[in-house]
Amino acid sequence: MEEKKIAIAIVDDHTLFRKGMISLLEESDEIDILFDASNGMEMITMLNKETLPEVILMDINMPQMDGYESTKWLSSTYPQIRVLALSMFDEDKPIIEMLRSGAGGYLLKESKTSDLITAIKTIAAHGYFMNNLVSGKLIRSLQDNGSSKNLIQEISANERKFLEHCCSEFTYKEIADKMNLSPHTIDNYRESLFQKFEIKSRTGLVLFALRNDLIKL
Repeated sequence: MEEKKIAIAIVDDHTLFRKGMISLLEESDEIDILFDASNGMEMITMLNKETLPEVILMDINMPQMDGYESTKWLSSTYPQIRVLALSMFDEDKPIIEMLRSGAGGYLLKESKTSDLITAIKTIAAHGYFMNNLVSGKLIRSLQDNGSSKNLIQEISANERKFLEHCCSEFTYKEIADKMNLSPHTIDNYRESLFQKFEIKSRTGLVLFALRNDLIKL
């Protein structure tokens, strides 16, 4: 029996990139591209309630309606649609903001086609996609409620407060000021959490906190 294709849409204002991605993905027998759009406003006009995409590949910086606003709109209007953010740069701030807006993961635009297809399949099946930001240990904790609860029990009250501030735009120094602690102590909290959960970046910490309901946005 023929395997069901994953219906997707691509929203990106760079026409050459968008068309190039379409050309590459059309060669896959696992992906069905329903439409492509140059921004969120155009995406809204092209969405068909009868045939919604399972996954939308979402650029971040776009005119008229950017990736943040588009993802928030999708989260409230069609929460069943998964959003995979596309980023030019591996930077914490835009990625964290996309996760806060409702994206289930992100991928660099320079990624291989095979990696993109894997990301699409993963986010369609599980609702999220993890890459080098987080470890297998974190992925397992998200899939196993018991494991997740055990991990959360290891977090101190101050570490939880630190996690909340990590989801803001504050620098680590500003977080130290907010918590009335030294930058050295904040560095210790960060490294402790990195070690406990085998996380490699601030973005990984934020994703961990969001997925385990440790913070309220």
